[in-house]
Amino acid sequence: MRPNQLNLILEREFLSAQDGYHTPVMLWGPPGVGKSQIVSQVAAKHKVPVIDIRLSQMEPSDLRGIPFRVDKHVEWAIPALLPDVDRHGLSGFLFLDEITSAPPSVSAAAYQLILDRRLGEYQVPDCWVIIAAGNRQGDRGVTYAMPSPLANRFSHFEFEVYLDDWVIWAYKNNIDERIIAFLRFRPELLFDFDPAHNPVAFPSPRSWEFAHRALQKFTDYPDLLLGALQACVGNAAGIELQAFLANLEHMPDLDAILRGEPVAIPKEIDLQYAVTAALVGRAIRAKDSADSMQIYGHLLTFASRLKPREMGVMLVSDMYTAIGQPIFNVPEFSQWAQVIGDIMLYE
Repeated sequence: MRPNQLNLILEREFLSAQDGYHTPVMLWGPPGVGKSQIVSQVAAKHKVPVIDIRLSQMEPSDLRGIPFRVDKHVEWAIPALLPDVDRHGLSGFLFLDEITSAPPSVSAAAYQLILDRRLGEYQVPDCWVIIAAGNRQGDRGVTYAMPSPLANRFSHFEFEVYLDDWVIWAYKNNIDERIIAFLRFRPELLFDFDPAHNPVAFPSPRSWEFAHRALQKFTDYPDLLLGALQACVGNAAGIELQAFLANLEHMPDLDAILRGEPVAIPKEIDLQYAVTAALVGRAIRAKDSADSMQIYGHLLTFASRLKPREMGVMLVSDMYTAIGQPIFNVPEFSQWAQVIGDIMLYE
């Protein structure tokens, strides 16, 4: 399932918990695709905490608590890490990460917590959502087969990597436009993991964020840049990215495009991807400026000149995703839409 769809599912689970309709959710997916980050995003949106429990690092007593004697009876000390209304608030996310990497004795201790929302005398607060995540057995991580009694306590969703959703996230999080352009040009490299070879570094949404950081640190150190990129996304992807970056010196004048001046459109397809990604970034930065509508108009005019025409559609689509409804109020939008309408009708 796409990240944007999973985001909506987790949000509905959070809101429905207040009405008693929450079902614990299990997110399946390979490493590095953003399973834990999507939980954090929904929690941040609603300004509630996430209690992240890494079950692979725990013993059964870490969940069940430690027994102590009271008179002639034994009681259990409730672990402080579990959700508590006084300490953590009325609602939030209890995130059981790496659940498929937890030893069977630990996952067995989680059975009652997940389904019955309790452990002994402890009760999970009513409005807290329970989410778990883990890698699949074929992903070459440290995994155990999920026992049927535990699996039956969840609704199960498989995380799929989807470029358009990642691009939306990347623009919102100020990922370097050169990374975005490269992955638009080479979308199959957003996630390229072959568990049979068990690589150390490989392309994934997580490692492309690392590559973004490497660009900020090593762009001025060309002797180190290639090695830094390869350390993040692997040897082959690192070489391709560096070659793509080297070709960007032939980019047209972006400021001239923003001023509405006629600019030659590059013939190389990789440069066209780079131009469109950079222009979307410029549109985002112009959002609150006094001349934003004029800039949007010039970008729409440029989009109508792009060939192949799908490149212009991608530019306008990403602009709309980034800046929203204001793009419809620009006079040049209707002109661009007319061009696209002609294409839809006659080609």
